[in-house]
Amino acid sequence: MEKRAYDVFSKATRDVCIRIIPGHFSTRHSHVNYCVDMTRVKSELGSSKAAANLFCDALGSTPVDTIITLDRMKMVGAFLAHYLSHTHINKGQNISVISPEIAGDKLLLRDNFLPYIKGKRVMLLTASATTGKDVKSVVEGIRYYGGEPVAAASVFGGEFTCDVPFVKLFGIDDVPDYASYSAVDCPLCRDGVKVDAVVNSYGYSKII
Repeated sequence: MEKRAYDVFSKATRDVCIRIIPGHFSTRHSHVNYCVDMTRVKSELGSSKAAANLFCDALGSTPVDTIITLDRMKMVGAFLAHYLSHTHINKGQNISVISPEIAGDKLLLRDNFLPYIKGKRVMLLTASATTGKDVKSVVEGIRYYGGEPVAAASVFGGEFTCDVPFVKLFGIDDVPDYASYSAVDCPLCRDGVKVDAVVNSYGYSKII
């Protein structure tokens, strides 16, 4: 499977790269014809810093008190908080970074996290947002807990509408024939194409 993989670099810097694997993959919400591997961005110091810098370039005029990170994006979130705290609008701001739970697609905040959301300006940082379902759910959850959602950002994102500014480093145009299907309507399944791997925020597990 990995022999089919190829790298896609950010147009802004070669320090930010995602790996694309063609095939048939099952995710939490859908079946997709490409696995988008973002392990480097999530795990490597240089790539995480570079990605955070790109997000800051796009969101530097956004006032932020707290960053919610999902999909193991906390290292990128920490660098983003650092860079944002040096922008004019957030100068000297002690920006918090938290990784709360997602239970049944809903944002779940324990009591110790509530002070970081209630009455705060909150942005969401996630690795992948292809359908927008999780982004919209978390934005709704931020409001439920008394926060003000101000922006959302993703390494790889699809085309969807959102009522807060949404920034992505890579999009569907970077993988031109990328497609996402519901499990019941997946044409690959109908054609008898075997699922190569199960994919989640931790990576992929091949199905033998």
